[in-house]
Amino acid sequence: MTDPLIGRLIDGRYEVRERIAAGGMATVYVAFDKHLERTVALKVMHPHLAADASEADFSSRFRREAKAAARLTHPGMVRVYDQGVDGTVSYLTMEYVEGENLRQFMTRTGPLAIGDALDVVEKVLTALSAAHREGLVHRDLKPENVLLDSDGEPKLTDFGLARAVTEVTSSTTGMLLGTVAYLAPELVTHGTADTRTDVYACGILLYELITGRQPFTANTALALASRNVHEDVPAPSSQVAWLPGDIDELIASFTARVADARPADAAAALHAVRTMHQGLDDPTLARRAEPPSGATEAVQDADATAVLEEPPSGSTIALPIGLDGAATDVAVYGEVFGDDDPEATEPERSSHRTAWWIAAVTATVVVLGVAALWWYQAVGPGAYTTVPDVSGQAEQAATDTLENLGFTVDINEVYDDAIATGYVVSTDPGGQERALDNAQITVNVSLGKEQVEVPAVVGSSADEAEAQLADAGFPLADPVLQHSDTVPAGEVLSVSPAAGEVVDHDTTVELTVSDGPEPITIPDLTGMTEEAAVATLAEYAISPTIDYARTDVVDPGQVFEQSAEAGSEGVRTQDLTLTVSEGYPLITVPDVRGDEYSDAVTQLEGLGLTVSGDDNPWNFTTRVYNMVPSPNSEVERGSEIYLEY
Repeated sequence: MTDPLIGRLIDGRYEVRERIAAGGMATVYVAFDKHLERTVALKVMHPHLAADASEADFSSRFRREAKAAARLTHPGMVRVYDQGVDGTVSYLTMEYVEGENLRQFMTRTGPLAIGDALDVVEKVLTALSAAHREGLVHRDLKPENVLLDSDGEPKLTDFGLARAVTEVTSSTTGMLLGTVAYLAPELVTHGTADTRTDVYACGILLYELITGRQPFTANTALALASRNVHEDVPAPSSQVAWLPGDIDELIASFTARVADARPADAAAALHAVRTMHQGLDDPTLARRAEPPSGATEAVQDADATAVLEEPPSGSTIALPIGLDGAATDVAVYGEVFGDDDPEATEPERSSHRTAWWIAAVTATVVVLGVAALWWYQAVGPGAYTTVPDVSGQAEQAATDTLENLGFTVDINEVYDDAIATGYVVSTDPGGQERALDNAQITVNVSLGKEQVEVPAVVGSSADEAEAQLADAGFPLADPVLQHSDTVPAGEVLSVSPAAGEVVDHDTTVELTVSDGPEPITIPDLTGMTEEAAVATLAEYAISPTIDYARTDVVDPGQVFEQSAEAGSEGVRTQDLTLTVSEGYPLITVPDVRGDEYSDAVTQLEGLGLTVSGDDNPWNFTTRVYNMVPSPNSEVERGSEIYLEY
């Protein structure tokens, strides 16, 4: 069936063009932002999530989590641009990442090489560290929420959405939302989550990247959640025999059932991963487990409830909060796997004659002796030298130390916030690690703190400026709003530090953004002269339009009408029209010729006119025979009429 949102314009701005993914909390579409003319990812939350909660509460919590996610500007995170509610549609707009998610990549390629898996987890933890420093917990970390861009670099998405929905629904339904295989025990039992909850999910992620499997399987989501609570995560070497014990210990630390036994946050977890990564040799890092050979269903109780269909791996589903007992009636699926390391399989023994065995043992001893000697000199302790720790030394001193031990040195310049320019930050292999004789040691030499030029963003919209500054790596302060008579609302007035300045990469940049003209109360201009009214409006940067008309309300030259009512709310620079009196209303002069002079005077003065006259000695009556101005002329009130009689 056709998705009803396809082709719809959300919030008068986002044109929905294509559906690209659907999950337990939301559906994701490709949309076009008509305001900024760019392609975005539009995540629309499922309406039923707020069905048992008030719409206002759901919207408020959803908006809070969206704003928190929008503050995260790390390059390893998918940026959140906007959020809103259009009718029943609660949505987020985010950076559109062209590529696939980590789950899709693993489906195509199978388990990752050890080095590649550790690289992915290190980059995920680096991004997660930035969120934890801001006090934000992801809560739903899984391969589906790790997107791979066109360069194969991972980007984290969906920060806080599971929390936003669960906080609303849990109060009314007692349910939490999440992906069962990655839920930490405390999240299942109490519905609480902190930075250590994300560390647990990272441990499960690393387990799955290396082995190609999730640690637990069950025939229902509730049973799987119960195993998370009541069972320790098995060692990955139980699935892939050749894995080093260091990996078992690392994953056991990350997935400890007691939260206090895990690394405190992503930064501590990242340090642990990097330390272990540096301790593994290249052949181990390049090795990859065989894909899982398949799974078979365990024998089930005939009376047990059959599960016809469960959500696919990685789906977000609802679980009851407070799972504190075992799922006793749930059958668990077992898995039958092929051996990932054929060399670790003991060969079959066959029966031979005694003499053959003696010859074989003798030959074996000789071969093993030669092999042991070769191993000691080629790859054993005799072939290795411990790399000295030269961190903090000057470049030349460190180079001399390493070259004197027979190593070749490759200088790699890196930025570092703590180490001064020209001094060693680290080496690869690291200090006190063993390296083959004559091996190349990469020496990372500090370029000092990275300096970045502040881009020119004055005149851009606030959204465009923030995106440009975030791309340059600057942290952003909350923008300062300032009224402006000349710059439209939403446009950047200034930036601090100023554009073109070269500053430390972690300098906080503050934008001053126009809030449009300042609000004012419209003054009363009626009764003022035209000049006084224009001067008053000039204080508000208003250039009025002047109209003229006749009235007897005010004297000529005074304002008797204005287009914006006095005392109403307005803004500086707004349009306003004044109507100024150009004189009193005109009076049509009546024809009083032939009337008695006294009667004519009475009539004209009654119209507001003044009268003067002369008695012509040649006229032997008192009747008016001439008048100026002439009859039917239009004159202002108070004008003089001259009569002859």
